[in-house]
Amino acid sequence: MGRARERLLSAAGRLFYAHGVSATGIDTITTEAGVAKMSLYNNFASKADLVQAYLDARHDEWLRLYRRRLEQTSDPRGAVLAIFDAYADHAAFAYEHGFRGCGLLNAAAELPAGDPGRDIVRRHKEHVESLLAGHLRQFRPDDAGALAEHLSFLLEGAMARAGLEGGQARLEHARAMAAALIGAPA
Repeated sequence: MGRARERLLSAAGRLFYAHGVSATGIDTITTEAGVAKMSLYNNFASKADLVQAYLDARHDEWLRLYRRRLEQTSDPRGAVLAIFDAYADHAAFAYEHGFRGCGLLNAAAELPAGDPGRDIVRRHKEHVESLLAGHLRQFRPDDAGALAEHLSFLLEGAMARAGLEGGQARLEHARAMAAALIGAPA
C-alpha cells in the first residue's frame, strides 16, 4: 500500500469514526492526511470506494485483535471468549473523541440499503458468528448454530450499549454472561 493511501485511510478512519461518514468531507480527509485532493482520487475511485476500504480495514483490524487473543488459549471455550475479548480490546483503543461503539455498524447505519458498504459490514458480522459457531461445535455440537446466534446477539447488544455509554462495562458483563452460558471460567 502506498504512503498516500495509508495516510488517507488512517485519516478517514479517525474522522469517519469520530464524526460519521456523511459528516466527513473529502477536503477534511485530505487536509487531515496532509495530501493533495488528487492523491485521494489517485488511490480511491470515489468517497464510496474510500468508505469501503475503511470498512475492510476495520474488519482486518478486528481480526488481528481476535487472532492475538486466540493465540492465548487452546481451549474452545476460551476461543469463544477470545471473540468477546477482541471486541473489548477494540473498545479500549484511545479514540480521539471517545468510544462510540462498533465503527462498522455506525457506518452501516449511515449507508443506504443496497450500498456495498453494508454488505461488508454484514459479512463481518456473519464472519464473527461463524467463528463463534466453529468454536462452539467443538464442545456443543448439537446447538452450536443456535448458541452462536445467541452469543452474537449478546455481543452486538453489549457493543451498542457500550458505545452509547462510552465505556466497557457492558462488554465485560456480556463476556461474563457468555462464560456462564458456555460453562467457562469468567
